[in-house]
Amino acid sequence: MISNIPTTESDLNKTNNSVGLVEKKFFTFGESPDELVLDNGSRLGPITLAYETLGSLNADRSNAILVLHALSGDSHMAGYYALSDPKPGWWDSMIGPGKGINTDQYFVVCSNILGSCMGSIGPSSINPATGRPFGLNFPVVTIGDMVKTQKALIDHLKIPKLLAVIGGSIGGMQVLEWTVRYPEMMAAAVPLATTAKHSALAIAFNEVARQAIMADPNWNHGDYYDGDKPNLGLAVARMIGHITYLSDEAMRRKFGRQLQDKSDFSFNFDADFQVESYLRYQGKKFVERFDANSFLYITKAADYFDIGRQHGEGSLAKAFAKAQARFMIVSFTSDWLYPTYQSKSLVKALKKNNLEVSFCEIEAEWGHDAFLLPSDRLTLLIKGFLNRQTHEGRI
Repeated sequence: MISNIPTTESDLNKTNNSVGLVEKKFFTFGESPDELVLDNGSRLGPITLAYETLGSLNADRSNAILVLHALSGDSHMAGYYALSDPKPGWWDSMIGPGKGINTDQYFVVCSNILGSCMGSIGPSSINPATGRPFGLNFPVVTIGDMVKTQKALIDHLKIPKLLAVIGGSIGGMQVLEWTVRYPEMMAAAVPLATTAKHSALAIAFNEVARQAIMADPNWNHGDYYDGDKPNLGLAVARMIGHITYLSDEAMRRKFGRQLQDKSDFSFNFDADFQVESYLRYQGKKFVERFDANSFLYITKAADYFDIGRQHGEGSLAKAFAKAQARFMIVSFTSDWLYPTYQSKSLVKALKKNNLEVSFCEIEAEWGHDAFLLPSDRLTLLIKGFLNRQTHEGRI
């Protein structure tokens, strides 16, 4: 029998045009007295960001693309850290040689967001003032604070201007923030499956998820790093979130009312249905890789995000008055977390400022997560849009 498991980096490169082996890198800045001033007025430093780069900078450093991840993502956007890795980075279907974001053509950067637990500073990091994890002593951060740290990284990499900034969901919020906070720093912006502000429904789901964590006795007001972790609460929070990432059609097709490994009801509270078993599995896997406090902080940052209020005195059109980028906005028909009408409101505000904007609603049955899944349509859209920026010399 012939094994399909890659045994060399050359094998990895042949697997779906993978970029092969990649490296997690780290950047630290904000040492005293130059701490970062956060949007809430407090100061934080030193700050460490985990990041990944793929491809090569060209001679005039004009081919850089910043990719921004969603809530539970990280800097590992494509490729493999080791030959033994069971799966590649979170957007391997989009980033790589010849793919939508072509690493033979572009220098691609992705950093783990401020407040996360995947290499960047967050509540699970050691507080230099105490020698113990920050816990709830970590300051509440915003999408704007995340973008400020990304700007520091781009400056560190000596990139004068980004060809494009691309991201979906919370990553899309960061894209929008980049366009108004640092308008001169980018030629193009690609916000995917995102919104200018959370609806009451989105805030409600996040709050229920946070309450699930905080109701876990092991949460201990965020001070759980020396003992048992609030795994049950975090698992339930992930289950709640995962429901919002799917769609009715996706769940009907994937699960329906099929039973899990049984022919009849158990008449107890076991996982009778496949969908119950699936959600429990997703919750269990999530607690193995993510920090409960980081979940609290990142969802709060997403709920606080309101680009019209924060940059336009309550007006979305005013907020984008400073923007200079060419936009491509993409929504998905089955995304009920950030439905298409929210993307259309972005398009309307951008057009009021005479900005160049294209919009596409992609037919997809998989809900909010559709932007993360392999999609020929999305790949072609992104590839074509980026090629236009390059050929028209937007930088």
